[in-house]
Amino acid sequence: MLEDFDQISVELNVRFSERPMSPIMAILEMATMRQAAGEDIVAFVTGEPDFDTPVHVKEAAIAAIHAGQTKYTSVHGTLELREAVRQKFIHDQGVDYAIDQICVGAGAKQLLFNALSVTLSEGDEVVVPTPVWGSYGAMVKIAGGIPVKVPARAEDGFLVQPEDLERAITDRTRWLMINSPNNPTGAVYGRQDLEGLAEVLRRHPKVMVLSDEMYEKIIFDDKKFVSFVEAAPDLVGRILLVNGVSKAYAMTGWRVGYGAGPADLVSAMAALQSQSTTNPCSISQAATIAALTGPQDILAEQCAEYQSRRNMVVDRIRAMPGLSCQAPAGAFYLFASMAGLVGKSAGEHTINTDLDFVRYMLDVAKVAIVPGAPFGAEHHFRMSFAASQSELSKGLDRMAAAIANLN
Repeated sequence: MLEDFDQISVELNVRFSERPMSPIMAILEMATMRQAAGEDIVAFVTGEPDFDTPVHVKEAAIAAIHAGQTKYTSVHGTLELREAVRQKFIHDQGVDYAIDQICVGAGAKQLLFNALSVTLSEGDEVVVPTPVWGSYGAMVKIAGGIPVKVPARAEDGFLVQPEDLERAITDRTRWLMINSPNNPTGAVYGRQDLEGLAEVLRRHPKVMVLSDEMYEKIIFDDKKFVSFVEAAPDLVGRILLVNGVSKAYAMTGWRVGYGAGPADLVSAMAALQSQSTTNPCSISQAATIAALTGPQDILAEQCAEYQSRRNMVVDRIRAMPGLSCQAPAGAFYLFASMAGLVGKSAGEHTINTDLDFVRYMLDVAKVAIVPGAPFGAEHHFRMSFAASQSELSKGLDRMAAAIANLN
């Protein structure tokens, strides 16, 4: 047994001494353990489509295996994949990037990490509007930077305002990280919103933009997605677009993200990636080409289903005493306030924080959701509606019953 041998005390890098683990994964692990123990837990935790990967995408992967496409590729992907990404950006964003400006990684998360790692020096700052996906701040810290959290307030539609961005920028600011449609709020920046932020950035030429557009294809109410490069084409040399196939094409497990930006930045990211994972999976790359170049009608069909689910979830949550929410304009998350339940109790549970509420839901309602505090917004919670209508109804019924029992 391992304990029979002498073990040294491992000294972790100070940047990783906090061992920042995703709160989403922590909640999911708790829910999974309870399910394994026989509890009937309804989980609205992870950011993963419940749809299956399109058939033509899976067939392309199988064909690639039979064709022997199982070898190393270029670090940032095959030329065929990068050309498909290039054509995607031409079609959707109206920007024609050169091949050496396009990067592909093992998920968009790797590209975000690569970009921060090759640009941040110790003490550099990154402006991060909150509420925000928790991995942003963790990655900034691991790369040696300091996340500067700027509130995007509910009364502003969870959109960061230009004057708040202006106040947050200092001589040490290297990046603005922006996510639209947003995880966790579902907020979508319109053209005027982005133009306002771009006007601030023009006064600070050393600040770059890391635009995470992963949920681009999941947008509601006939709203048009606008990329940062579309709203501010003069800043294209300072913008790194990051996207991927995980959410739009239900390919979370395939682990392919793609992006485009300044050639020197992309080159540095490739150098880092060459010393970590090297190329993304060759089979997944073939599947991604099929996703980007094949039939796109599935996107509209899925989006319509997400919108129907959103409408149902919003109506049900608003009907529960003590809860309130805005209807998300994109992505597949509801970010709701539970502030109206603070001070209420039932049995051994007293609700003082969003974590208390999440624990109450898990223990009593048998529903797993995520607290808002790790996203930067106390007294809120996030629930994914990437689940079937029947599963959503089941979980919402349980939540309503548990809330009705609070005194």
